Amino acid sequence: MWGSVPGMVADAAARFGDAEAVVDGGRRLTFGQLSEQSVGVTRAMMAAGIEPGDRVALWAPNSASWVSACLGALGAGAVLVPLNTRFKGPEAAYVLRRSGAKALFSVRGFLGIDYPGLLEGEDVPDLDRIVLFGGSEGDESEPTTTDEVPVFGWAEFLAGADGVVEAEGGVVGVPVSFHDARNRWQSVSGDGLSDVIFTSGTTGAPKGVTATHVQTLRTFAIWSRIVGLRHGDRYLVVNPFFHTFGYKAGILACLMQGATLVPQETFDVDRTLELIEAERITVLPGPPTLYQSLLDHPARGRHDLSSLRLAVTGAAVVPVELVRRMESDLAFETVLTAYGLTEATGVVTMCRQGDAPEVVAHSSGRAIPGVEVRVADDDSKDVGPGNPGEVLVRGFNVTAGYFEDPQSTSEAIEADGWLHTGDIGVLDEAGNLRITDRKKDMFIVGGFNVYPAEVEQVLLRHPGVAQVAVVGVPDHRLGEVGRAYVVARSGSDPAVLPEELLGWAADQMANYKVPRSVEVLDALPTNASGKVLKTELRRGTP
Repeated sequence: MWGSVPGMVADAAARFGDAEAVVDGGRRLTFGQLSEQSVGVTRAMMAAGIEPGDRVALWAPNSASWVSACLGALGAGAVLVPLNTRFKGPEAAYVLRRSGAKALFSVRGFLGIDYPGLLEGEDVPDLDRIVLFGGSEGDESEPTTTDEVPVFGWAEFLAGADGVVEAEGGVVGVPVSFHDARNRWQSVSGDGLSDVIFTSGTTGAPKGVTATHVQTLRTFAIWSRIVGLRHGDRYLVVNPFFHTFGYKAGILACLMQGATLVPQETFDVDRTLELIEAERITVLPGPPTLYQSLLDHPARGRHDLSSLRLAVTGAAVVPVELVRRMESDLAFETVLTAYGLTEATGVVTMCRQGDAPEVVAHSSGRAIPGVEVRVADDDSKDVGPGNPGEVLVRGFNVTAGYFEDPQSTSEAIEADGWLHTGDIGVLDEAGNLRITDRKKDMFIVGGFNVYPAEVEQVLLRHPGVAQVAVVGVPDHRLGEVGRAYVVARSGSDPAVLPEELLGWAADQMANYKVPRSVEVLDALPTNASGKVLKTELRRGTP
């Protein structure tokens, strides 16, 4: 087992050398080249004053540059803070502020968005630089200065490595050598933090989930072994790198096993079909909506998809018919489902190869080695097989806590190590877990978690809204979408409020969080203590 992510990257370069590591449009990097490029990024990080333990944020779509920036930051001993590319300025600023990020790597122009521009006027006191890298062909975003933080181009940032001096034992004015960066890599502790990934909670305030290098490496070595990822696989990563799955089950798993990583900036079914055929993709994980879109696309029959062999899905209900069609119509040899959450390093349970389609469709499999799973009542007592209760998890993969938030940590993790997931599930006699509900009211839109409390807090800022409750409702394409039930303020026109609120919300939050519909009520349904009865709202009987 590797001691750290940088150690794993160096080992991958030694084992797989000239094999393709990353294919991003016209850019094709071998494992050796990726390692060298990442060391160069580490040198530039050192030049920029990034010290071990400093937080470095990435706010950009999937690309080869994201990979090398990520690995270079980890090699410098920094703690990675990925930001959701769908965030608006206030959401991103909160994460940057809360994490104390010192540097931000980002882009201009992705989907027409100027990401650094979204931070204009936001309070990000610890951020001392923004670095821009370009698209898949290596075209660099135009560097400019902002009123708040200096902005550097990618080439300008990398060139800074030439001016670094040794911190100790060197001669002032003498550039740090390649081996000094390697020494920084070797000094990274496996027990040190590798990343802080922010996830929302029932309070609506995002919390930073911490993970160490050894937690991440052990978890995804197990994941890779169970799914059967292997050297020579060609892995199309549509899952965003800012998500645990895209970053760890994508980038890091490929490096571990010698698979070729093919990043896709955002899911576009036509482009996905083209990449599968052109790059002979063998591994394609994603939410059920991804496979449904491929199956339903009229051009599917015009593409050669025969290279596909492995699919890993989850994050939503998986119909058994979808599993069968993935095997018959898309010719996947293996289709597996899994369950995890950021607080458990992304993986808790997994189906195994050879499981029947009914097991794959109706459960998320069994606990991975080294992890315990049980289902309990509100007093943390086991409810037994076949009975619903909250899913509790204990093991090496459970986070040590939320970043600089001991109160939230103690609320989520018991003294004996059991993590309260907030998910409601049922265990069968064989230990297969079926998730049935979310204790925290969370719902999933196309694979993205949405926390109603966070959305409600934003909607309440609208001057026409007096009260609001958000619930998830079924959707054929995305699995679930949000619906907002609102009580209008006096003087607000209930007839125009829904359309007005949806347009306003689209400017305030990531689009997957924006409710797809709004219903205006005279009053929200409540119980005797005044708590909103969301069960009635979900049934559509307010």
